[in-house]
Amino acid sequence: MLRKIAFGLLWLGFITYAFVFAPPDQPDTFELIKNLSTGQWQGINPLVIALFNIMGVFPMIYSAVLFIDGRGQKIPAWLFAIPSFAVGAFAILPYLALRESNKQFPGKKDFFIKLLDSRFTGIALTLGTIVLVGYGLLAGDWGNFVKQWQTSRFIHVMSLDFCVLCLIFPALLGDDLARRQVKNPQLLWLISFIPLFGSLIYLSVRPPLLEAEAVSIKQPIAN
Repeated sequence: MLRKIAFGLLWLGFITYAFVFAPPDQPDTFELIKNLSTGQWQGINPLVIALFNIMGVFPMIYSAVLFIDGRGQKIPAWLFAIPSFAVGAFAILPYLALRESNKQFPGKKDFFIKLLDSRFTGIALTLGTIVLVGYGLLAGDWGNFVKQWQTSRFIHVMSLDFCVLCLIFPALLGDDLARRQVKNPQLLWLISFIPLFGSLIYLSVRPPLLEAEAVSIKQPIAN
């Protein structure tokens, strides 16, 4: 119950900060988002380009856990995972507040779950993220980014969204590790706290998901 309250309060606090205390919207925000979305990156700080695209990687990272975790939940995970591609932690936090502990995966893995569970998915996401981070760090203008962070609500909130998504990922690991019957999870726990790359490493090295085996129960025959 305390966990649910904590995530609920964090969600409400994040919403309040984003719409009340963050810097104001800039007139060119819609144009900036459109250009970032369509690949028209001329004149845009590479740090902003990298961050924007990483915010598209994060929902895929979370989907690789949420859709598996959601198989045993009363609330469908897709209601939160799909909107997270647009609003990030604003969609993930309510799921964390509403979900119940779920240490087993019921049924069989379909193609979609197998894809999300595959280490190759984690490795592919990791390689793509390395390219984005390298591009942003090597070509980006930090002075310009800090100025935009101080004056643009879009850049400001997107940066905080990145930090929140880095922070809350370990909250899903306890049950995910249990579903995989990891006997010594301490190292994976520590790795998961590394911002961004910790979650990617976890997806790349975690053991395969264990399917629940159907148990046949024979009823006694009455004489």
